[in-house]
Order: sequence, then structure tokens, then C-alpha cells
Amino acid sequence: MDVVTEILTKIKAYQTIIIHRHQRPDPDAIGSQVGLAEILRESFPEKKIYQAGGPVEGLEFLAEMDEVSDEAYQNALVIVTDTANSPRISDDRYNLGAELIKIDHHPNDDPYGDLVWVNPKASSCSEIIADFYHLNQEELIMNNNAARLLYAGIIGDTGRFLYPSTTPHTLEVAAELMAYDFNAAELNRELEQIPMSVAKLAGYVYQNIEVDGHGAAKVILPQTLLDEYGIVDSETASIVSLPGVIDEVLAWGIFVEQPEGYYRVRLRSKGPVINELAKKHHGGGHPLASGANAKNPEEINEIYSEIKQLCKEYKK
Repeated sequence: MDVVTEILTKIKAYQTIIIHRHQRPDPDAIGSQVGLAEILRESFPEKKIYQAGGPVEGLEFLAEMDEVSDEAYQNALVIVTDTANSPRISDDRYNLGAELIKIDHHPNDDPYGDLVWVNPKASSCSEIIADFYHLNQEELIMNNNAARLLYAGIIGDTGRFLYPSTTPHTLEVAAELMAYDFNAAELNRELEQIPMSVAKLAGYVYQNIEVDGHGAAKVILPQTLLDEYGIVDSETASIVSLPGVIDEVLAWGIFVEQPEGYYRVRLRSKGPVINELAKKHHGGGHPLASGANAKNPEEINEIYSEIKQLCKEYKK
């Protein structure tokens, strides 16, 4: 029995299904999690389907989480979407269920769960959930909101189809989702809009970016700056791609100071593989889009030196 069939068999066997995603969610985390929940609610109205996790941090227009009691996890099937490593799962009660399924598109460095379906070639976890529906169309039902959520997840993780992860299959899936009854143009606007404070932060990024001769770049966003602009860490996600439009930039890190004093590191690349670098600094992710952590300015310099070396080797 292949893993897709096994997953559907498990879903059919349980009366209660609780779906989790990663902390600090992005559109693909919400899209894959709640998109799957919507498909299962439509397909199995007699079952109890919950979406669990902490705050959605500015993505309330996509979906919000359910209140889930500890008791609900008894004899429940738990599914985690879009989460590479178990410490990143939002709401650590995910391990209280009877069985655990992992569905993801990141490299499978932490194969947690009783069943694991990981496809690193997929543009997004939302694309995988759409594939799950297509592979089981005789037993599953897609509704308009599920299509809207999965479409949001795909355009979020592909940068509106600009990133290398976009494939012909990605575009085929997106086109089929667009055929459902939701306003794709309005959804794009909602995902793209930023508050004035973040727009000003974008100006700071362009004015303060440091780039070496091989295309390695860095920007440090101190907590004092975020406080001055009235910005929280989750809002900085929208500025991560900005250095990529600069022709001299090949790979970059944005270092966001946290209230606790350490730095959240967002790494991006146009070519050099950066996820191994991220793993060395308590992180991970995709070859060209990863995250890590730096405990102090010394580790920031260490990471930046490693980005420089990767860019130098890539250009040889």
C-alpha cells in the first residue's frame, strides 16, 4: 500500500482528526493545514476536524485556529503539515494523539510520525495537499474555501510563481484551484499589502544592506529599530525577498534581533545552496530558502563569512 493510500485509510478510520502546522505560520502553513481541514470536513461531515496551533500573526484573513481541548486528542489522528522539524510544530500537544502523520515538502531531516509523506520537489505543502485531493477524487471533495487556501499557500511559497520551485505541475494545480469560486486577484492583494511601518522598514533595508564583491549580502535589524517602527518579528517576513531584486546580490541573510537578545536569521539565495549552512546554526529549510539562529553579533559575523564563502565558491 502506498503512503497516499495509507494516509486516506487512516483518515477514514478515525472519528477525530486534529491538524497542526509550524510556529510563526506563513501562507503555506495556513493554506495546507486549513485547506486539508476544509477538504476533510466537506468529505466526512460526520467526523470532528480541528485546526490547532497558536496565533496566525496577521493571516487572519486566511483562517483562524480552533480551540482544542486536551481530551480531544484521546484516540485522535494528528496530522502535521509544512513542518520539517518536530520542535517547530505549533502546540506541542501534537504528540498526544493515537497516531501521527507528517505531510511536508522540506528535506526530511526529522522523519517524525507514524506515517511520513515528504515531497521536496513540490513547490509547497499546499501543492501536496492539492495532489492528495486529486489522487483521491472519488472519495474526497474540494470546496471553494479549500481551493482559496491552497492557492494562497502555493503563491506564498513560490513568490507568485517566481521561485525556482515553481514547476509546470505547480501551474497546472494553481490553474485548477483558480476555477473554484473565490477572488484570486483580491487574495493576491491581501497577501501583498503591507502596513506603512513595514514599507519604511523596506527603505531601511535598501539603505543599510551590505554586499561583498561576490554577491554575499547581509542586513541587521536591531530590536531598537523594530521598536521605533512599531514592528514585530512576524511582520519582517515581507521584506526578506527584497535584496533579491538587486543584481549584485547572490545570497543574503537578514538578521532580526529578538526581544530575548538572540537573532532570527532568514537566509535566501539565487544559486548557492544554503540549507546546510542553516543546519549548522540551529536551523534548516530548502536549498535556496532557509532559516537559522544567531546567539550574538559574533555568530552573525560567522554566518555572514560562510555566506561569503558559498558565494565565492559558486562563482568559480
